[in-house]
Amino acid sequence: MKYLKLILKALKGDENMDYTSISINKALLLLAVPMVVEMSFESLFALVDAFFVAKYVGTNGMATVGLTESVLTIIYSLAWGISTAATAIIARKIGEKNPQDASKSLMQIINISAGIGVLLGAFGYFYSAEILKLMGGSDQLIKEGIGYTQIQFLSAPIIMLLFSLGGALRGAGNAALAMNAMIIANLINMFLDFIFIPIMGMGVEGAALATIIGRSVGVAIQLSAFFANNINLKLTFKKWFADWRLIFEILKISAGSAGQFIIQSASWVFLIRILSDFGSEVVAGYTIAIRIIVFTILPSWGLANAAATLVGQNLGAKQPERAAKSAWRAAFFNMGFLGIVAILFFIFARPLVMLFDENPVVMETGVECLQILCAGYIFFGFGMVMSQAINGSGDTKTPTVLNIIGFWVLQIPIAYILAVKLDWKQTGVFWAVVISESILAILAILYFKTGRWKKNTIDF
Repeated sequence: MKYLKLILKALKGDENMDYTSISINKALLLLAVPMVVEMSFESLFALVDAFFVAKYVGTNGMATVGLTESVLTIIYSLAWGISTAATAIIARKIGEKNPQDASKSLMQIINISAGIGVLLGAFGYFYSAEILKLMGGSDQLIKEGIGYTQIQFLSAPIIMLLFSLGGALRGAGNAALAMNAMIIANLINMFLDFIFIPIMGMGVEGAALATIIGRSVGVAIQLSAFFANNINLKLTFKKWFADWRLIFEILKISAGSAGQFIIQSASWVFLIRILSDFGSEVVAGYTIAIRIIVFTILPSWGLANAAATLVGQNLGAKQPERAAKSAWRAAFFNMGFLGIVAILFFIFARPLVMLFDENPVVMETGVECLQILCAGYIFFGFGMVMSQAINGSGDTKTPTVLNIIGFWVLQIPIAYILAVKLDWKQTGVFWAVVISESILAILAILYFKTGRWKKNTIDF
């Protein structure tokens, strides 16, 4: 009953809560529950989106989604990077009891997100066909899928704002507000998927339109939240300005966290480029498996983000040991959760993939991918919390270096050797992911234990 009340309180949100003075378990629960729910709806949308495309568009449509998203991950990487920096910066300022500087930082975070989104969106829109061809798409696939790719790139500014504003809300401890915006955005997205794809027959383009509309509504809700009286992070358009010194400082922190995700994205682009040589059916099976995996990985990111917020706020409040305890506790919780999920996924991989596509090659690829990646789930769970906790301290350089080792030094070469040189094909790619991600998690844990991240400062 006690924990049920806490969960309900977390879902309702308490914008004036001081997370540096209550018990660690309570702070984790209050922050993690809305973040986990938020990420769960994000992952549910990904599953629903994949279901409608696989069922009503076909293999080429699913492959188009996979190829496009492999490139779009660069935009998502920048969005996640700025979001991580926003969480770290805002959390530190709120922990220092300095809401005015937090608001100034938020203003420049919006300037950065919108600016980068417009530039990347324009580039992707005009070069969509070339991007699909570069990724190994056939002429028929490009003809059928170019509209989807163009619309997805047009949504770049919305993606950037949705994630960066959510990161700012979480950093301020307003996780419930970020959750509500994401829930509404994804409910609209899923409803429009149903309207646009099976009913109106708009094909894969309908999925893209549903996404851009739903996420635009989410951004509008987030922006409106910053003008509410009960929030500790304010925003005003009357005093809007570009502070280039502050923008530069934020970009320095964002560069590290964005760099981490770009490194991952570049690796994913390389992996899916290898897979595309084995046919559209293999890419489709891989894409379905990844969507199923994301359904559990994203909620885990919610717990990791809660740890990052607690680390930032406790360091701002001069409580480094409490920051460390918060991260370790979140990591153990996450490891346990993903360990259970790994067992379930391994057992039920086939019926899960069959819900999306019964094509034999697509199904076998998806099942194999799901079962192999489950082998690394326990390491994934612990490692992602450690990395986010280090990011939450404002130290984004170390996780960037670790990602270079994990993804470029290990994952890409191992995938190429196993899949191409040893002719393991897609099986080699899947095992390369498990091996590299597990080593990366171990490196993050070892660094976190040194405590060097406790000495990081944010001085603006």
